[in-house]
Amino acid sequence: MVKKMQQAKDDPWQEAYDFAVEVARKAGEVIRKAGECEIKVCTKSSTVDLVTKTDERVEKIIIGCLKEKFGPDTYSFIGEESVAQGKPCILTDKPTWIIDPVDGTTNFVHGFPFVAVSIAFAVEKKLEFGVVYSCLEDKMYKARKGKGAFCNDERLQVSDVQDIHKSIIISEHGTDRSPEKVTKIFSTMQRILCIPVHGLRGSGTAATNMCLVACGAVEAFFEIGIHCWDIAAGAVIVREAGGMLLDVDGGPFDLMSRRMVSANNKIIAERIIKEIETFSVERDDAVVCKK
Repeated sequence: MVKKMQQAKDDPWQEAYDFAVEVARKAGEVIRKAGECEIKVCTKSSTVDLVTKTDERVEKIIIGCLKEKFGPDTYSFIGEESVAQGKPCILTDKPTWIIDPVDGTTNFVHGFPFVAVSIAFAVEKKLEFGVVYSCLEDKMYKARKGKGAFCNDERLQVSDVQDIHKSIIISEHGTDRSPEKVTKIFSTMQRILCIPVHGLRGSGTAATNMCLVACGAVEAFFEIGIHCWDIAAGAVIVREAGGMLLDVDGGPFDLMSRRMVSANNKIIAERIIKEIETFSVERDDAVVCKK
């Protein structure tokens, strides 16, 4: 007992990290079973921004498990479905769970086999660990700050490719279908393809895309319009696998900005940034910023 108490004092977040892995797997099982039944679909910001009862149920399960384990008032929470229902998206210095219960909802609805549970944990606005469970593949990606990144307990390492012409880049279209933004998205993709690169891909889930960077399957992932819950866990995993994160203009990565380039190295990241046609998106914490 004394030894366990000393370990907890020396490493206060290990228990939370281990439990996050356990909860992510439990949530993944719920998603898999739901995929075998009828899926009831609703929309949020547009006809292509989908949400299902499974998204909402899984988030409640995750948050409920965390509150039961650690107490209802110990931590703050930022959850995709909670924010969609009007709760604030505020990252404070208080220890905070950042949750995407079903990353890749459109994939889930259509049976496209990339769907992930994403759970991250931040303290004093700094990410401490991240867990991404690609539940249809049964791949558990996880990382703690300063302790490496793993997939099913196998250590991850980003690609060592430095020649952009030998790279695969991954990106997404997002859910905003305004002609101006769609034009810029496809113009950027065209410019990157014409560098040329080996290929341009997209799995339909930002969390999985970042894990693909971490495991060396692709050299970079970029997107404008993603949210903090999409990328928080993946950000830890990429960094701990030896990769890097930047803003799409080359500046420092900002979790709440909804703009990100994650890459295996600075050479690849900066080359991609030269081709990105940026457009404005409202920050995740925009309501706070306006006060």
